[in-house]
Amino acid sequence: MANIIEIERKFLVDHARWEPQGERLPVRQGFLATTDKLVCRVRQKGERFYLSVKADLDGITRHDFEYEIPALDGGIMLDQHCERAPVEKVRHILTYEGMTWEVDVFSGLNQGLIVAEIELNSVDQPFAKPPWVTEEVSDDLRYLNTNLYKHPYSEWGEANA
Repeated sequence: MANIIEIERKFLVDHARWEPQGERLPVRQGFLATTDKLVCRVRQKGERFYLSVKADLDGITRHDFEYEIPALDGGIMLDQHCERAPVEKVRHILTYEGMTWEVDVFSGLNQGLIVAEIELNSVDQPFAKPPWVTEEVSDDLRYLNTNLYKHPYSEWGEANA
């Protein structure tokens, strides 16, 4: 599957107000190559593996190409060809007021971080925020998965969080 353009907004989640809900999908992902504008990653969602390329266009807008690959290939790429341990999380997929939200509850080196994402059809598309959504971090590069891979949340320290 290939999504040509992705418009995504990210928000932190209030731990006290969030209760796990929706479809749950374990996710592991590692990065094969990264630059300031482009990433190539391998991702395991449940039992399936995907190779994707994301290219930054303008802040929250990017090209997003994702293709399912054989599990054997994906496992080798993820376990042997990524420099670091994969980013691990459980993705909760749910609907709130007609819009699909993905809430990532991170584990491993990013334990304690919960991020909610919503994909939009246009940059200015209106949407309702669930009560557990707090600060928007769409423009904060620390919350990109590639940066959580390189600089995990557990290493940020109090001054940077």
